[in-house]
Amino acid sequence: MMASSKNVVELVAVSRANAQAAQDTIGEILRTAGGADVTGDQAEALRAATVALELEAIDIYTAFEARMQHHFKRGPFSRKLRALLIESGKADLADRIYQYYLAVNVLKHGKGDSYRALVKDPSPLVVLRPAPDAALSEAEAEGADRAAGLVDVTDPGFFAGLTDAILQAAAFLKKR
Repeated sequence: MMASSKNVVELVAVSRANAQAAQDTIGEILRTAGGADVTGDQAEALRAATVALELEAIDIYTAFEARMQHHFKRGPFSRKLRALLIESGKADLADRIYQYYLAVNVLKHGKGDSYRALVKDPSPLVVLRPAPDAALSEAEAEGADRAAGLVDVTDPGFFAGLTDAILQAAAFLKKR
């Protein structure tokens, strides 16, 4: 967990370092596999690194929200931030931060409103995986051969995009 005394910029730096370690592990496993299916210990290591990356994304967004919540009275932080950014002529940043908010929600809660909103987005920033079919057994839905959940955090631009959006939104809020 991230130390509470750090500001958003410092938290993002720590988070990026943690994410890079997981991304390096993922890259090495995939390079070693050389396009073949990953099995056994490699599959388990890939799953663990992917879960670490998912947790890092959740942690950094949660920390960002906690550090910046004081800029709004009450209510849903990300929706209020999105509205304020749009009102301030920063629709692109509003869209990016909102998509990452939705992605983090999907990482935390699975298929639901946030997943459906991302599926419907005409210009998605995040790579989604299909949600398991309700007809599948629980073991199949868990995906014994799947490396990750519904959001592909291993996509090269995911974590950099998330943290860039967080830094830009934090800088915007600080200037207000």
